[in-house]
Amino acid sequence: MKSLKYLAGYPAETLLQVQQLIAEGPERLGQLLARRYPLGHEVRSDKALFDYTQDLKQRYLRNAEPLSKVCFDAKLKIIQHALGTHTRAARVQGSKLKTKREIRVATLFKEAPAEFLKMIVVHELAHLKELDHNKAFYQLCQHMEPSYGQLEFDLRLYLTYLDLLAEVQA
Repeated sequence: MKSLKYLAGYPAETLLQVQQLIAEGPERLGQLLARRYPLGHEVRSDKALFDYTQDLKQRYLRNAEPLSKVCFDAKLKIIQHALGTHTRAARVQGSKLKTKREIRVATLFKEAPAEFLKMIVVHELAHLKELDHNKAFYQLCQHMEPSYGQLEFDLRLYLTYLDLLAEVQA
């Protein structure tokens, strides 16, 4: 049985359904995802990603601390096993303590469906208010993206599909 590392923690029945889908062939999973998420997005540059993130932040988190940087990061998935990161760096400038906040999104989201990019940006923005993955954090994610839970699951399916494609091509 194929390891489903991105789906660890989901119920056994769900994992069995995914296994059955994969057994039909990796392209079957790809077709399912393509039908569900047929559209890409135009966010290809760091500036476009910054603007996209700022728009969401302005709509849902107006009073949150400002972001100093938002960018795509090619090393993210490999090094940190993360799809996005939110960092906070404090520096002393004169007699003041300045905090810079950065969001980095894995480069694979340049080619991912638009909904997955939004989900990961919403996830990282939620960390501006809630540092831990607790109930309040997921409620905030749900507020910014009502289908957050389904998108998170489908993103995990997408990552599984990309892994399967890499194995077939190797």
